[in-house]
Amino acid sequence: MRVEAGRQEVGGTPVYRARPAGTREPLPAVVVIQEVWGVDEHIEDLTRRFAEAGYLAVAPDLYAEGGRRPDVLADERISVLKRFLDTAPPTVWTDPSSREGLIAARPAEEREELRGTMAAVLNPNRPIPRYLETLRGVAAALRESEECTGRVVSTGYCFGGLLSALLAGADPELSGAAVYYGSPPQLTAMEGLACALIGFYGEDDTRITAAVPAFAEALRGAGKEFEAHVYPATPHAFFNDLRPSYRVGPARDAWARTLSFFARVTDGAGAREIRA
Repeated sequence: MRVEAGRQEVGGTPVYRARPAGTREPLPAVVVIQEVWGVDEHIEDLTRRFAEAGYLAVAPDLYAEGGRRPDVLADERISVLKRFLDTAPPTVWTDPSSREGLIAARPAEEREELRGTMAAVLNPNRPIPRYLETLRGVAAALRESEECTGRVVSTGYCFGGLLSALLAGADPELSGAAVYYGSPPQLTAMEGLACALIGFYGEDDTRITAAVPAFAEALRGAGKEFEAHVYPATPHAFFNDLRPSYRVGPARDAWARTLSFFARVTDGAGAREIRA
């Protein structure tokens, strides 16, 4: 399917937007929420894939506060950081001393930029309330748009998975939310959950996945709908086909389940079943 894709603003927020080129009728909308890398090639590709599946899809650039990213989070600098982390041991994600030791071995002209971008990307004190406010604004603007049927869902990856769950808990008009290997939020943030939730996790991603069973049990005990899928022998970020962690089997299954889930919660095409 041909799609129209490009950058524009929705609700005052810069987004990467895509929709099917062959129709002008209103469509259900998907808010595609970035990983820590921002709205990069992977997120843009996913946005187009949702458009190919028949949705109006937008990926808000959460780093572009005021319409522009700070230099420390520019695409080029994040790309340099990705390449650096791809060659580093996993300890750099959680151990500042290991991180600093590796940075110190880099050429002098790279060190400060690496430090600054890594500190911003891995910041444990990210402005979650601001990001959530931005996402709520985008979802509300989509619901009011003539391009949208009024049905809006969200999907997020890694850090964006957490935000997708938080958006579901904060926006009572959201039709559904998908979480890809995002840390389960505090249960108090989910008290307002009014839509169905689906999650996809890697068994080997123990830092995140270990908390999923208790989170699922608590939501179900509160009468909320949450369907969790954990893939055996699968790491974090298994859905990102640009990263070494990509696993085609789990990614294929999760994609099919996501599309089926979104079709259900956005009312599909209203088809009726014929039984023999």
